[in-house]
Amino acid sequence: MKIQSHLLLTLSVCIIPTISAAKPEQDEVGKTPTQAERSQEQASDIASITSDRGIVTHPGRFTIEPSISYAHSNATQVAVEGYTVIPALLIGLINISEVQRDIFVGALSLKYGFTSRFEAAIRTPYLSIHEDLRERQAFEGTPVDTLWESSGEGLGDIDVSLRYQLNDGLGGWPYVIGSFRAKAPTGDSPYDVDQRVVRDNNGNAIGIELEERPTGSGFWSFEPGVSFIYPSDPAVLYGNLSYVYTLKDEKGFENGNTVDPGDIIRFGFGMGFAFNQRTSFSLGYDHSIIRKTTYERDFDLFGANFDSIQIGSLSFGLSQRLSSNTTLSLTVSVGVTENAPNSEITLKLPISL
Repeated sequence: MKIQSHLLLTLSVCIIPTISAAKPEQDEVGKTPTQAERSQEQASDIASITSDRGIVTHPGRFTIEPSISYAHSNATQVAVEGYTVIPALLIGLINISEVQRDIFVGALSLKYGFTSRFEAAIRTPYLSIHEDLRERQAFEGTPVDTLWESSGEGLGDIDVSLRYQLNDGLGGWPYVIGSFRAKAPTGDSPYDVDQRVVRDNNGNAIGIELEERPTGSGFWSFEPGVSFIYPSDPAVLYGNLSYVYTLKDEKGFENGNTVDPGDIIRFGFGMGFAFNQRTSFSLGYDHSIIRKTTYERDFDLFGANFDSIQIGSLSFGLSQRLSSNTTLSLTVSVGVTENAPNSEITLKLPISL
């Protein structure tokens, strides 16, 4: 009997500290994300590699996202002004020009989650642009090329965005997020920089050239949109659709009075894979349809433009979670249409506080 009492006392002494020591661990576990929350956060990271399509920021969480990107464009244009006597003989002028453009963008984005469904963000970019134009008039009788160089740097257009998660993604439904973005004309527009008149060999004015590259559009724009994220282990499907409405503005008599930039339809889709809890890969496609710009005063009677410009790019990216609050992502985009940049590289480092 004494042995049994001594044994019970010994077990009680061993068990009670164990229970009391385990209790704080249960409290800490209660504060850590659940498996569903971790899965949701991972799906958000995968969808955000190639674009800002992730699920909204957790309530009370503040995120700082510095980023840097480099885009390169190269295009060759042939302008023919003349008439043909026979199909093999042209009388007139052939102008061959090649344009190379390099754009560096450093940006800082700030995000804050007000609730489990609503977040707000602001993005401030700084641009550095360098452009080279090499041209030759084939019938001038000279093999010498003319090279024009121009550059520009400064603050770009600042944008503010609001995002709201419409559902919980339960019952086999994807996460659906509605968004609204407003962009202000804070950068130097083509109408703000100095211009010079381009003249031919006879001194006749043939056009206007900008002294430096603009860093902004010069117009207010508003972009409502919707995106979805559908986790399908081990893959994540995502997509988005938005419409950019740009306000027309008075830009002076020499620029056609009231200028109405073309609105933009944007859409994209893609798929991502999580190799493990830290590393993920994403592949996506983005496309923009830009309507042509119209002017109140048609100052170019002989000009003709297409009704729209198509810009499409194929992107792939890698994301590496460095810590519980920091993720490093690298995205490479390749243009698949003539007006898209040939290549673009973006590096982002979101840090959650």
